[in-house]
Amino acid sequence: MNLISIPAFQDNYIWVLVDDAHRCIIVDPGESTPVLHAIKENGWQPEAILLTHHHNDHVGGVPELCAHFPHLVVYGPKETQDKGATQIVEDGEKILIPGWEFSVFATPGHTSGHTCYYSNPYLFCGDTLFSGGCGRLFEGTPAQMHQSLQAINALPDDTLICCAHEYTLGNMKFAVSLLPEDRAIQDYYQKVKELRAKNQKTLPVILKNEREINLFLRTDDIDLINKINQETILKQPEERFAWLRSKKDNFR
Repeated sequence: MNLISIPAFQDNYIWVLVDDAHRCIIVDPGESTPVLHAIKENGWQPEAILLTHHHNDHVGGVPELCAHFPHLVVYGPKETQDKGATQIVEDGEKILIPGWEFSVFATPGHTSGHTCYYSNPYLFCGDTLFSGGCGRLFEGTPAQMHQSLQAINALPDDTLICCAHEYTLGNMKFAVSLLPEDRAIQDYYQKVKELRAKNQKTLPVILKNEREINLFLRTDDIDLINKINQETILKQPEERFAWLRSKKDNFR
């Protein structure tokens, strides 16, 4: 099985899983042109599309892809029904495609119906978890997003986080600004700066490593709690998450 990331727009990645027979599954095709080019260039045979949520930079390419490949099944949460989804998925469901099996779990927060897909070791998490960060709360609540991140954090150490945006550098600048003495965060920030200076990708990332450098997965971490306590006393991890998200929203 090969995992391919196709750049789209300014900082999106469209993920493609390709098996040895060149059959492929496409995740969150925000635009069709780069996907159609890759399909033609590599001789792929598209089998299905997975959609995580309804935002246009994740679904915009669906109509054109389905026009080229009318047999495609498009899986997605209810909020993508008017965006091209032909098979609505729900939390706890299993998607069975010959050669693949995906576990579906709801991750509300970024949108109310945001959904992730897991097929060991791959996690397609859309705009829920980013390397060093998480998605903005456009429709959900901080408590919902915190719970969604906890669900992701419960996956195996070797899970490959296949998120949809190259936001890592900005996320790590924020992390360093809060915990400048944290060695893991500093080291990763330097690594990311070097990669981006060469225009290289920082994704996918391994969940085990992400737990060390992503503050949104560290709401019970004593160093972070001590930092927050300098400003306010927050007893619950959901409250600390909300504090973090607010700080990140206003970080420049």
